[in-house]
Amino acid sequence: MLWKLKEASLEICRGKIDYAVFGKGSRPLVVIPGLTLRGVKGAGIGLALMYRRFCKDYRIYVLDKNSQIDEGCTVKDLARDTAEAMAALGIKNAAVIGISLGGMIAQEIAIEHPELVERLVLGVTCSRVNGTMSSVINKWISLAESGDFGGIVRDMLDVMYSRKYVRRYKWLMPVLIRLSKPKDEARFIRLAKACLTPSSYDILGRITAKALVLGGEEDKIVTPGGSLEIAEKLSCDVHMYEGLGHSAYEEARDFNKRIFDFLSKP
Repeated sequence: MLWKLKEASLEICRGKIDYAVFGKGSRPLVVIPGLTLRGVKGAGIGLALMYRRFCKDYRIYVLDKNSQIDEGCTVKDLARDTAEAMAALGIKNAAVIGISLGGMIAQEIAIEHPELVERLVLGVTCSRVNGTMSSVINKWISLAESGDFGGIVRDMLDVMYSRKYVRRYKWLMPVLIRLSKPKDEARFIRLAKACLTPSSYDILGRITAKALVLGGEEDKIVTPGGSLEIAEKLSCDVHMYEGLGHSAYEEARDFNKRIFDFLSKP
């Protein structure tokens, strides 16, 4: 079995959360992904390969968002659900990696449930909404409401990835568009709207976990400032990837190495 990979669902008070768990280590590592058109369910092998560097030392949990997303859902609501899932799985004092929307959620968990988070990695994320982010996310919401999920894929490629990356994988575009439609369109739209509700900026000082911030200097969604102001508030280490944007977590070859080195420090 690939690093003891298992995919499962966990019932919580309101709905359920799909998750993938893998790795041979005993230390808990929680990964909270960002907004995607496809969920964690069925993606276990790809996730295990993506985080294979951690599999020897950690037991890794990749947690999806709640299956039940109500109208008006906020980042705080998503954090509540994720914290409930972590507690139900017996996870505490974990290393937590939050990417994009997942980073917004991770901040709230670290603030409200410090016992769950020992180390905190925030990738290409923000703690409050800015104009660039509002414009991009509202465009995706509008496209989703009209059923144009292929248009979302094309726009994501344009605003998230470097030109070099897009040229390299342009041949995959037709496949990505065919696979783009989510199983629950309303859920995706509500999650996209939740991306516009982070509100942790003024209380970031309440985070006690050691933190690392990773961002992209060309980020066209949360902007570089979204990452930099978090690092300033937390007085923590930050690395900004030159020439990369919101997809630095996929494009930067040393992204996971930087995280692993940070988590390995005493």
